[in-house]
Amino acid sequence: EQVAELGYVLHLRSRGEEKEEKAAIPGYRARRWVVERTHSWMNRFRRLLIRWEKKVENYEAMLHFACAWICFRCAEVFG
Repeated sequence: EQVAELGYVLHLRSRGEEKEEKAAIPGYRARRWVVERTHSWMNRFRRLLIRWEKKVENYEAMLHFACAWICFRCAEVFG
């Protein structure tokens, strides 16, 4: 309601619509949003999931390390 007032269009489908589309298309697989996928990858790093660091600089450094590690793995730099 408020989103429509700002001029945005909602692109989410109800669960019933997803089930219908899944049944109609063989091999259909639901797509995950980029943000959901990224959060899933970040949650694999326990130090980010449970914030052990007390200093912001240390937490931010670990966040950068995790992002770099994810990029290297996606680029298959380490095999």
